[in-house]
Amino acid sequence: MADRRTPRLVVAAALAAILVGVAGAQDVPKVDDVISAVERGDADAQWQIGDAYHHGRGVTQDDAEALRLYRAAAEQGSAAGQWRLGNAYYYGWGVARDRAEAVRWYRAAAEQGSAEGQWRLGNAYYFGLGVPRDRAEAARWLRASAEQGSPEGQWRLGNAYLLGRGVAQDYAEAARWYRAAAEQGNAESQWRLGSAYYFGTGVAQDFAEAVRWLRASAGQGSAEGQWRLGNAYHFGRGVEQDRAEAARWYRAAAEQGSAEGQWRLGSAYHFGAGVPQDHAEAVRWYRAAAEQGNAEGQWRLGMRYATGRGVPLDHVAAYAWLNLASAQGHEEAAGSRDGVAESMTAEQVAEAQRMARELWGRIAGDAPAAP
Repeated sequence: MADRRTPRLVVAAALAAILVGVAGAQDVPKVDDVISAVERGDADAQWQIGDAYHHGRGVTQDDAEALRLYRAAAEQGSAAGQWRLGNAYYYGWGVARDRAEAVRWYRAAAEQGSAEGQWRLGNAYYFGLGVPRDRAEAARWLRASAEQGSPEGQWRLGNAYLLGRGVAQDYAEAARWYRAAAEQGNAESQWRLGSAYYFGTGVAQDFAEAVRWLRASAGQGSAEGQWRLGNAYHFGRGVEQDRAEAARWYRAAAEQGSAEGQWRLGSAYHFGAGVPQDHAEAVRWYRAAAEQGNAEGQWRLGMRYATGRGVPLDHVAAYAWLNLASAQGHEEAAGSRDGVAESMTAEQVAEAQRMARELWGRIAGDAPAAP
C-alpha cells in the first residue's frame, strides 16, 4: 500500500518528472515549492501528483494513491480533481468501478464549466452509463464542451448530428463539428471528416480531401483512419491505385485489432491483391475478424470452410459461421448457408446450429463494454 503521507523524496521525483514534461513553459515552479503546496493541501498540486501516480511518472504506478490525491483535490472543489476522480470510478482505477459515482463527479466538474467534465458527463448520458440514457441531455453537455473548444466534445457532438441522436439529424452540422476537432489534430475526428468527404455526407464529395484527412488520422495511429486510407488506395480514390499500399494500411489496422482491417487484409491475401496470394493467411485474418463478431469476416470464413480453401472442407463449420453472419443481417450469408445445407444431413445441420450458438456465446462474452 502507498505511504499515505506522500514522502517528500517520492513527491520530489514525481514533480521532477512533471516539470520535465513542461520544459520550456513560462514560470515553471520550483520542485520544492510544489512539494510544499502538496503538503499544505493545494488542490492543483494534489491532482498533478495524482496524475504522476496514475501514469507512473517518476514514481511507482499506484492508482490507489492517485485516487486519494484526486479525491483530496475534488473535495476542495477542484474541477480538474473532480473529473479525474470520476474517471477513477468510471474505469475502476484504484477503486471498485461505480459508474453512478463517476457521473456524480463528472457532474460536479461540468457544472463548474470544465469542458472535460462536460463531455464525459455527456458521454455517460449518451450511452446510459451511471445515469438513464438521455440523448438530448447528452447533446446539451457535449455542446457545452464543444463550444469551449474541446475536440472530444466536438467530435461527439458531430456524431450526435450525424445520427440524429438528441438533436435533429444534420449532416452539414456534423461535418462542421468534425472539422473543428480535426483542425486541432484530433485523430478520431480526422477520419470522420475524411469519411464525410469520401461519401459526400454533409460536404461536397471530394476524394482527395478525404485522403488528406484519412492520412492525417492514420499517421497518428488511428486504426479507423488506417483501413479507410487502405480502401482509398485499393480503389484508387483520391490517390493513384496501389494495392500494395492498401495492404500495408490494412495490416496496420489489423494488427491493432481492427476487424474491418482484418477482413480486408484477409481479402488481400485471398485474391493476391498487393501481397502474394495465400489462402491460409486469408483464413487467419478472416477468423480474427469473425471472432470479434464481424459479419463480413464470418461470411468469408464460412465460405472458406464451404470450399476448403485455406482450411479443410467442413460443412458444419461453414454453416455455423454463415448462420452467425446471417443473424447479423449479412446480405449474402443466408443464401450461402442454405446452399451449404443442401449437402448436409439433418443431424449435421443440428450440430452446426449448436456450434453457432456456442460460437456466439464466446463472441458475446468477449465483447467490450460500451465506451
